[in-house]
Amino acid sequence: MKPTLRNIFLLSIGLVLGVTLAIAQGVFAERNTHSSFSLPVDELRTFTEVFAKIKNDYVESVDDKTLLENAIRGMLSGLDPHSTYLDPDGYKELQVGTTGRFGGLGIEVGMEDGFVKVISPIDDTPAKRAGMMAGDLIVRLDDTPVKGLTLSDAVKIMRGKPGSDIILTIVREGADKPLKITITRDVIRVQSVKARMLDEQFGYVRITSFQSKTGENLLNALDTLKKESKDGLKGLILDLRNNPGGVLSAAVEVSDAFLTKGLIVYTEGRDKESRLKFSATPNDSLDKAPVVVLVNGGSASASEIVAGALQDHSRAIIMGSKTFGKGSVQTILPMNSNAALKLTTARYYTPKGRSIQAEGIVPHIELARLKVSTVETEFKRIKEADLSGHLENGKAEGEKKGDDKKAEEENLADKDYHLYEALNTLRAIQISSLIK
Repeated sequence: MKPTLRNIFLLSIGLVLGVTLAIAQGVFAERNTHSSFSLPVDELRTFTEVFAKIKNDYVESVDDKTLLENAIRGMLSGLDPHSTYLDPDGYKELQVGTTGRFGGLGIEVGMEDGFVKVISPIDDTPAKRAGMMAGDLIVRLDDTPVKGLTLSDAVKIMRGKPGSDIILTIVREGADKPLKITITRDVIRVQSVKARMLDEQFGYVRITSFQSKTGENLLNALDTLKKESKDGLKGLILDLRNNPGGVLSAAVEVSDAFLTKGLIVYTEGRDKESRLKFSATPNDSLDKAPVVVLVNGGSASASEIVAGALQDHSRAIIMGSKTFGKGSVQTILPMNSNAALKLTTARYYTPKGRSIQAEGIVPHIELARLKVSTVETEFKRIKEADLSGHLENGKAEGEKKGDDKKAEEENLADKDYHLYEALNTLRAIQISSLIK
């Protein structure tokens, strides 16, 4: 490469590195940066030499745009698993994803040791129905090995026309050999908040992901549950299992629904604009009724913020298994080309100063991942009701609901043991409050 051309290229790189950045947290906003830095001339000289050799000597011709985009992706992938370059299509899909409707399989993924790792399958999606689990390592997409692909490349392969199939080869902890799972692509419509009464006194709210309207939807769900309950809600189970996170502002709003004062979360980073603090407002939507939060290894990011805040303020009992441990803040930095950088700019800290990163939230009560099944016994003990000529109980008509309720709870234990235990915990809290 001629010296003059190299100097021009160095100048262009300097201009690229000095572009105006934008910073956002939960929303997209722009700001100018005026921090000065010196260019590493020797390293950039090496870069231009490699660029020239690829242009001249590589077996096939590669256009400049592809080479430079690949260089950017490589630069970001060397930082951490969550920093990445978003081309215009990827940036657009990220924005759409925060509204709750997007195309694909329905899994939140990251990179680990060169493979795609499932952070969490999303409720009511093809991936969840096909049996994908948090922690699965995807090693092959149809016939394409994942090793060597960027996360962006892998995601592009997993996307496709709704109704089309893809075969994922996965490695799962505890499995003797790799598993092949066929998933039919679909348009993903995520309902962020789901709610129902578990009985007349205790409510259940499931948050599948944190979107821009999750906080508002939660408050509406709580209002509905209060109306459906008998004499008001006496307790709530907040289910954050397999919730991969989402918008920070939504996590703050959800936490604030149960807190009346103090810090919810704060962030620390090199740039002063990445140092943020979020505090609760004086309004507890449950009027201090007890809360049990269910978490597991698929609970990440915003889910961990909520669990950590409620745990530090002793506002809820956290049950389940240790969370994922994603305690870093990714800021979207829009670029002039309609592309963007998703760059890790800070770490999350709980109100008591605990870093979530690579540690996660440890529950107050740990529950093993198991399934309970009813054991039928051959011998049936004789009861008063079995004796000939026994007196009737004397119940009024319409009072025979006990057996139905018991059957429903046994079904809950078989279907979702962790939820069953959370409900028992709420009942124990209520009973303890009645004992003087």
